[in-house]
Amino acid sequence: MSPAPTSTTNAFDLEIAIKGVLGFIEREREREIIARRFGLYDRRETLEQIGELLGITRERIRQLEKAVMTKLKSASLSGNIPQVISFEKNILPILSQNSHVMKISDLASLTSKSDDKIEQSRIFFLSVLSPNISVIEESDLFYSTIGTHSANDEKKIRELSSKIVGVVKKIGKPITVKEMSQNLSNADVNYVTVLAGISKLLTELNNKWGLIKWPLVNPKNIRDKIYVILSEQGNHMHFSEIAEAIKQSDFKRKNVTTQAIHNELIKDNRFILVGRGIYALEEWGYKKGTVADMITEVLQEADKPLHKDEIVKRVLKSRHVKETTILLNLQGKPQFKRTNKATYTLV
Repeated sequence: MSPAPTSTTNAFDLEIAIKGVLGFIEREREREIIARRFGLYDRRETLEQIGELLGITRERIRQLEKAVMTKLKSASLSGNIPQVISFEKNILPILSQNSHVMKISDLASLTSKSDDKIEQSRIFFLSVLSPNISVIEESDLFYSTIGTHSANDEKKIRELSSKIVGVVKKIGKPITVKEMSQNLSNADVNYVTVLAGISKLLTELNNKWGLIKWPLVNPKNIRDKIYVILSEQGNHMHFSEIAEAIKQSDFKRKNVTTQAIHNELIKDNRFILVGRGIYALEEWGYKKGTVADMITEVLQEADKPLHKDEIVKRVLKSRHVKETTILLNLQGKPQFKRTNKATYTLV
C-alpha cells in the first residue's frame, strides 16, 4: 500500500495567493486568459475555447499566454512575487517530508481545504512559477506531479518513474515495492513507491504493483475479480467462498451476488470446475472435463491397467471430488473395463 503523505504545515490559502499573482498581470484580458487556461476558477479551457469567447485567434491566445507566463516566471525568479515565495515556504517542507516528490492530488489534500480539480490547478499554476519546484504536467504517462528541484528535477523524476515501469514489465508479474527497490538498487522504499504512483502505466492492489492492464492489479469486471481472488488464495475455492471473498476485499465495486459469480465462472475459460461448485485456475495445470474424462486421461497416460486406488489417487490431483464419485464412474462407464480384481483399463 502506498504510504500516506505527511505534513506539519498549516493550510495555505490558495485563493488569496492566486488573486495576488493575477494582480501582477496588468490587462484584464490577459488575466482572464491565464485563469481560464490553468483552470484557476473553473475547468481548464483550450486555446480554441478562449479564443472564441474573446473574439481572437487561437494563435494569439497562445502568444499572450506565453508572454504573460514568461513575465511572471521572471518576476518570481527575482523574488518580486511574494505569493510565490510564501507558496514555496509552505510546500517545500511538505515535499521534504515525502521523499521530495508528490502527486499534486496528494498534495492538495494536505495543503488546502479541498482536493478538487480547481485546488489542484492552483497548486500546479503556483508550482510552475516557483523557481525551486520541479513540475510534471499531466499526460498519458504521468499524473500531475511536483518535486523539490534541487533533489528531483523533471528529467530525473520522469526517468526513474519510467525505469520502475521497465522493471515491472521485465519481471512480468505484480511485485511488491520492496522487490522494485531491490531491482533498482534503491533502499528508499517510500521514494520508489511515490515514483511508481506518479506513473499512469502502473497501479497497485493488495500491496503489489503491476501494469494497469493486468487484471491482477486492476480488475475491471467480475471475472477479473474472481481471477484475483483465486490467484491470491492459491488453491481451489467454492463459488460461494469466492463471492464472500470479493465482498470482504478492497475492490471499489464489490456488491455482487453469489449467482452472478457462478455465472461468470462458467463462462470464462480461465476457470476450471474441479468439484461440485468448486473452481480452480487453468494456469495451475487443470483441464476442462468430467470425472470420466479425467479417468480416461489417467489411463491413457499410464498406457497400462491400473489398480483402482492408483486411479483414484491420480484423478484427485486434478479434481476435488469424493472417492466414491470416481469409483462409480470407473465401474459404471462403458469406456472402462476391469481386467483383474480392482484393476481397470480402457476399452
